[in-house]
Amino acid sequence: MIQSTTLREAPAAVTRVPDQRVQRSAWPVWAVLTCVVVGGAALRFWNLIPGFPYRIGVDEPVIAERAIHMMKSGDFNPHFFDYPGLYIYVQMLVGCMRFITGSMNGLWRSLEAFHPTDLFLWTRALNAVLGTLTIVVVYRAGLRWGTWVALLAAGLLAVWPNHVRESHFALTDVPLTLLTTLTLVLSLRTIETGRLVWVVGAAACAGFAAATKYSGGVALVMPLIAGAAMNRPVPVRVWGVLAATGVAAATFLLGAPYTLLDLPGFLNGFALLMGHFYPRTFISGAEIYVGHLRVALGWPGLIVASVAVPWCVARAIRDRDAAKWALALIFPLYYFYMFATKSQIYARYVLPVLPFVCLIMAVLIVDVAGWISRLRQPYWVRATAAGAFVSAVLAYPVSEGIAWPIRYGRPITQDVAYKAILKFIPEGSRVVVERSVLRLPDSVYRSTDVRELTQRSRQQYLAAGITYFIASSDAFGQVMAKPAEHADAYQAYQRLFHEQSECLPPIQPTASVPGPQILICRFLPN
Repeated sequence: MIQSTTLREAPAAVTRVPDQRVQRSAWPVWAVLTCVVVGGAALRFWNLIPGFPYRIGVDEPVIAERAIHMMKSGDFNPHFFDYPGLYIYVQMLVGCMRFITGSMNGLWRSLEAFHPTDLFLWTRALNAVLGTLTIVVVYRAGLRWGTWVALLAAGLLAVWPNHVRESHFALTDVPLTLLTTLTLVLSLRTIETGRLVWVVGAAACAGFAAATKYSGGVALVMPLIAGAAMNRPVPVRVWGVLAATGVAAATFLLGAPYTLLDLPGFLNGFALLMGHFYPRTFISGAEIYVGHLRVALGWPGLIVASVAVPWCVARAIRDRDAAKWALALIFPLYYFYMFATKSQIYARYVLPVLPFVCLIMAVLIVDVAGWISRLRQPYWVRATAAGAFVSAVLAYPVSEGIAWPIRYGRPITQDVAYKAILKFIPEGSRVVVERSVLRLPDSVYRSTDVRELTQRSRQQYLAAGITYFIASSDAFGQVMAKPAEHADAYQAYQRLFHEQSECLPPIQPTASVPGPQILICRFLPN
């Protein structure tokens, strides 16, 4: 009897010890994760507003102006379909909160006094929060490959220079990246549990991703894979695929209802947008995007990212877990291919790919570090080799991720120019700005952007009531540097600067104040 009691009690005593060890070991993991998230948040909020209100991302006013127009008009049709609509509605809600809180503090007495420059700080802060949340979601996804993979993937995204940069601007790319990464996590959960509720959640995220930016619709491939790969009978899997498709379509229309409510406007706007994305060869586009990756990762990181794809394919074959690996690989590879074959190329366009790159890079780094640790060498040799490998891969992106907000916070020629503009150009004047070198706040000036000032004559500008102009060397620099190749434009700029206007001394870039050369001028009367 004593023996049987001892045997019954022994397993209980044994099981308590591992539980205590798990609880103790969880503390360092959460400590590291907290440091990663806090560090990532610091990089995204650091120097969030230098140059307000004149140093603004190229599309930030486009979204903010339409959100504020909805607030002022009550017309929820964006009348603009370069973006589907969801993020415009989000900015409208943020704008309403901003206006209400500002009114309580006496900042505004009517909506007419509320301008996009009053909204940018709040919407940028929102994107910094969304960018930070994406780090947490990447960690949740990475747990399927182990704690070290999860922490390393989250750490890579926390310092990734492109993601740090874009989290400073109120554009669609950061929210889109969060939604596509959520789609990955919920799709993985679908495979693990076989429950339809998770595939519905993944499809909803994919639908909202498409409602944020049309390219987000590619994320639907993940819940479709998950629904088809569930460990359930075939009819259930068919229902999973159909449910994913239907829910994604419904949530897209929920986030962008005027896709149907203003069908002609959407079709015309979408066709106009696609006219700017004519095809190009994959090699030429991929070369540019790979260059962006090299700038963010350095050569060691780029090599690891390149090797990680075939490495993960090999792992998928070895592990016999094709569905999980397909979720990590198919979406980013197709998304990258889709944009590499389009004429318009910007680093932020492939931002949704970055969490997946972080994940597969982390898998390879942890696998290689694990292999090094198992070599038959003294411990200090193995530890040094593993540390050197990891440091070689991470050193460049970490340094660049920290350096970007520092560089962004330094003064540039636009800062000097804006101070001169406030002194030289009277409030309320109409101003034409070349190449959007800076944005003049609507509450102070009425400005118009042009690509080259020489597109119109002085008489045309004066007839339109425009009396001042701001010229940028981004436009006239090449013309002035090679007058023989641009003879007509050179003569036009010479007449504009020396005969048809009076200008302040040019604002020249220096080593400490970089940026384009800027001229601030007043048109002389006819």
